[in-house]
Amino acid sequence: MTSMALAPRTALFLPASNARAIAKARTLACDMVILDLEDAVKPEDKDAAREAAVAAMAEGFGARIAAIRVNGVDTTEHGADLAAAAQAAADVIVVPKVEDADTATRIAAAVGKPLLAMIETPAGVLAAPAIAAQPGVAGLIAGTNDLKATLGIPSAAGRGGLSLALQTVVLAARAGNGWALDGVFNALADAEGLAAECREGRALGFDGKTLIHPGQIAVATEAFGATTDEIADAQALLAAAQGGAERFHDRMIEAMHVAQARLLLQRSGAVE
Repeated sequence: MTSMALAPRTALFLPASNARAIAKARTLACDMVILDLEDAVKPEDKDAAREAAVAAMAEGFGARIAAIRVNGVDTTEHGADLAAAAQAAADVIVVPKVEDADTATRIAAAVGKPLLAMIETPAGVLAAPAIAAQPGVAGLIAGTNDLKATLGIPSAAGRGGLSLALQTVVLAARAGNGWALDGVFNALADAEGLAAECREGRALGFDGKTLIHPGQIAVATEAFGATTDEIADAQALLAAAQGGAERFHDRMIEAMHVAQARLLLQRSGAVE
């Protein structure tokens, strides 16, 4: 993995062709903005979207991580997208339907930027460990909508049938020392459902959630952030830790617990 900032809790997809959405994104409390050249852009708007993405990246998104999602390797737009991505001042490039390590390596080298590989097919799941291990890959995104479709899971079904695939994405990302981002939640008006899926994702080990609407940011930020009790416990643990295995609040802690506490506080903004 290429060294990058802390993993985002919230990664918002928005069409690169929508100037108003891009302007609004600079005011939103998300950790990452992903300008989409793929699904969110009509075929006739692809050229304009590429130009808009490059221009938007030049202007920047403040402290937010800025990314561009290109069209897949099997599309006619892929080559032009890579050329634009290489030119753009993006922090990371998102690539859909990555199914093998060679593809990830080739694209990372072509754009000269860290890559987030979307795992959206059975082949991608099976190759996820090799993909995540490539030097240019910053992490993996679980493409849950496409995974459901390619696995034959009804769209209205829950995520039970995805459990192995989701855990494989997390395991592969961690083995590659990279980020692991959960898939999108489609029901825009179902805040409770979103919160439940975010809690589930965090429990599986995901760093954060990919989002498709600004209204989802606050819910996902809270679910993937630390609670007041978790922050207080982490602060107390760091203050008490003396090194080696020791007792803290009636539980045994060691170096890995200290590292977890420090990371939790960093992600919550409680420490630098």
